[in-house]
Amino acid sequence: MARSPGTKAASAGKTESGKAETGKPGTAKPRTGAAKGAAAKASAAKASPAPDAAAGTGAFGSSGAAADPRAKIVESFLELLAQKPFERISLGEVAAQANIPLAELRNSFGSTFDMITAFMRETDRKVLAATGDDMDDQPARDRLFDVLMRRLDVLTPHRAAIRSLAESARRNPFFALALNRLSRRSQQWMLAAAKIDTAGLKGAVRAQGLALLLVQVGQTFLQDDDPSLARTMAALDRELDRGERMLGLLEGAARLATCGRRGRRATKDAPPEAPAAA
Repeated sequence: MARSPGTKAASAGKTESGKAETGKPGTAKPRTGAAKGAAAKASAAKASPAPDAAAGTGAFGSSGAAADPRAKIVESFLELLAQKPFERISLGEVAAQANIPLAELRNSFGSTFDMITAFMRETDRKVLAATGDDMDDQPARDRLFDVLMRRLDVLTPHRAAIRSLAESARRNPFFALALNRLSRRSQQWMLAAAKIDTAGLKGAVRAQGLALLLVQVGQTFLQDDDPSLARTMAALDRELDRGERMLGLLEGAARLATCGRRGRRATKDAPPEAPAAA
């Protein structure tokens, strides 16, 4: 089952039995189209756990950390990130938080930024693992909406850490650019999960546009206390409407640029004209 953008500001839907759907925070879960109206919102809000309550049991939760030392390190890093800015977190602090020697930390990661990269890669993996073929017959926009809401479900337990990263990015443009590169790569995978073409210049434009779109949606997501993420759903639906128009213009420009290069190459490689007959 998948969550449809047609719900816009509606809350997470009810199951066939009529009970509000709940899930373990931090795991991507397909959602069905929500029942419209305030009654559905209230029902979901009562039945769902607080989104940030299980911050230690998400994509890098305690169960995963016990089996994978890298997961334990990233979870410890996220805990520190929720308490202080990225630029003030040292490698020694991460090792102490994870209760491991520095040598083991070095064996797993080269820097604290590598831990951000690992966090985003694991988030991608969680979303991709939960993405099925149940929306293949839906429009591309609806498929993308569903994939992005799955991603936000995975990220919900880590909002404090994400908020900290966003604040550091506002203070440091170079750090913001580095995060944008990571986000652009992740959005290529989200587009692929939605079965939207990511090849070539057009695919790169789509991925960058989606990364910027999620920055806008993220401002609502980080402040959305509703367990059903109703405000976030509405913001995503709105930004996708705007993004479709903007991406259309950008893809048109990319197409013109590509055709222009091909035209110049064709002119350059064209054989010389035969001399006119005397």
